[in-house]
Amino acid sequence: MSENVVHLHKPAEPPTPETAPTVLTVVPDAPPAPPVPLWVRSGRAIKAGVTHESTRAAARAAARHSLYTLNGGRIVARRAWDGRTGSRYERMIRAAEAAGNLEAAEEWEERLQRFRAARHHRRMDLLHSPVEAAKGVVVGAGMSVGVLVTLGVVMALNTGHVGDVITPLTATIDFIALLIRIVQVVWGPALSIGPLLALLALWSVGRKQHAAPAWALPANVRSDEGEPITPSIVVKALRDLGVPALARAIKEMGDAGASMLGPIRIAGCGVEVDVTLPSGVSTNEVQGKRRKLAENLTRHEHEVFITIPQAARTVRLWVADSGALDEPIGPSPLVTDDTMTADYAKGRAPWGQDLRGDAAALSLYQRHLLITGLSNQGKTVALRSLALWLALDKSVQFLMGDLKGVGDWAMFDGLATTLIQGPTDEHVIQVTEMVEGAVDEMNRRIQAPPGTVFPPLIVLVDEAQVAFMCPAKDAEKRPYGGSKANSRYFMAVRKIHNQGRAVNVLMWQGTQDPTNENLPKLVREGAHTRASLALGTESQARMALGDKAVDGGAAPNLLRPGLDRGTLVVASDGITIPAGQSSITVRTHYINDDDAENITDRAKALRDGVTTLHAIKREEEHDALADIAAVIGDAPRVRTKDVLARLATRNADAYGSWSFINLKRVLDDADAEPYKSDGVMVVARDRVARALANRENEGSTSADG
Repeated sequence: MSENVVHLHKPAEPPTPETAPTVLTVVPDAPPAPPVPLWVRSGRAIKAGVTHESTRAAARAAARHSLYTLNGGRIVARRAWDGRTGSRYERMIRAAEAAGNLEAAEEWEERLQRFRAARHHRRMDLLHSPVEAAKGVVVGAGMSVGVLVTLGVVMALNTGHVGDVITPLTATIDFIALLIRIVQVVWGPALSIGPLLALLALWSVGRKQHAAPAWALPANVRSDEGEPITPSIVVKALRDLGVPALARAIKEMGDAGASMLGPIRIAGCGVEVDVTLPSGVSTNEVQGKRRKLAENLTRHEHEVFITIPQAARTVRLWVADSGALDEPIGPSPLVTDDTMTADYAKGRAPWGQDLRGDAAALSLYQRHLLITGLSNQGKTVALRSLALWLALDKSVQFLMGDLKGVGDWAMFDGLATTLIQGPTDEHVIQVTEMVEGAVDEMNRRIQAPPGTVFPPLIVLVDEAQVAFMCPAKDAEKRPYGGSKANSRYFMAVRKIHNQGRAVNVLMWQGTQDPTNENLPKLVREGAHTRASLALGTESQARMALGDKAVDGGAAPNLLRPGLDRGTLVVASDGITIPAGQSSITVRTHYINDDDAENITDRAKALRDGVTTLHAIKREEEHDALADIAAVIGDAPRVRTKDVLARLATRNADAYGSWSFINLKRVLDDADAEPYKSDGVMVVARDRVARALANRENEGSTSADG
């Protein structure tokens, strides 16, 4: 029965035997694409033809030559009108009045009166000229006939023929008839060709003046790199600035608006011109439209700088050659000149170039320094280049704190007395104690005999915003950061700003992205030299440079982050600034790490050897108030001089360098301040004991709480 079983389910894919024949599958071709309609093909062809470069070039050429002729006629008509009327003089008068130059206005008015008088005299002469002309014609004709007849008589006498008397007269009449026939022949073609020649002349005038829109001009005239700055271009740019009073004044001046302009001078990689604004237009109205002015001058915003010189109602425009500011400047003289040395008191650090291409050098003598800007704009390199130059003066000492800690200042190891590198709170504490040590050195110098000369001590802190923002506190709960009266870093910097300059203790700081929190007002205003790289807002620019510099045209917030790396706006009396300006823009030299190491190697060779500390050695813990009570003993009061001597004997390491200021600070903080008795300053045992008791009571209360 099993042999007759019939399987009703067939396998889905029955196996194919190896000997099965090959099966070819024929795939039909895809159906042909539908034909493109004729109107679509025609439209594409028309579009391709219209947008083809040859068509566009032909359209530009047609528009250009047509406008040459049209505007050439306008120019010729304007010249003719100016020559026949006093409109030119009237424009000059309006221009002088708008510029406030009354002397020039009076001079042009006098010229106008002379022109009108001469014109009136010519017109009066025309009243008598017809009669005089008629008389002249009659007399001339009579004399001519008489001369010809006389000549004929002479010929007749010579030849013996009476008919020769009229021969000269007949020849003259024949010549006149010939001239008439020539005119009759030429007159017709002249009437046809004359207008064409006139149009050609107008076209020639328009072509020479480039009297066509920029888009229609040929490529060798129409430049995308920026047009050369001419008086007419400057006047048009000011007219189209969007200041109604300025536009009206220039319109009244006509083409004479150039009288507002001083001479256009070559200034480095650009040109400079002073513009005297007409009455009713303030300088800040022009300053506030820097971008529009730059675009009107076919420049980018960063290629136009507007400053306020000393002259009233005047703005100074500096316009760069297109693309010139994107070209790097040359290497620093510190790199190229291996023999260069520095002089702290009399020298100037080669920092870079100003916008005119002149060398920009900065005096560092007794000037506190602040450099700020956005992150990664070249702040550290700009600050370091000044320190590298000053290091070539072997008398200069450095205390350095790098709160970034990535090795930007590593080449000063073996050159700086102290070099602390790192971004942590512990590094901030170390840097703060370093600055406080500089304050102690400053106080020691202040107490020296008058006339003592001290070597310069540069206290340099890079990324100082880290110190101001540090939340750490010391054992007495005094914060290291912040901007309050008990902030240790803030107060140490303020003390150096207040008194350090007189004894050559100077504070240099580099910060980024300034705010009132990470760069307190009192600190930034304590710097004599303030410089800023690119910033984000005008308020930050005011923090960095001050209101006076920004109101005078300083605008680091208009620099291009990333593209203008290394470009600084500087406000300082230590650098040459054009008269009347409050700041100057400097493109600093870039000194890479390898070149910086070479320079510091030369600086180290000038010195006998410097051992660099990488941490501040802290004194052993001691209780200053308790030690003061111990050295006073049972005496009711002791002279401060004796207290200092006893403290030094008790702990020389801790109190050997103490002065009256150190002693007074400890006692004042404990409300046990010294006082004068019998003409000398003394410390009272009772006050010190009471201060100790109060401190213990406060400690007990805190422990119970």
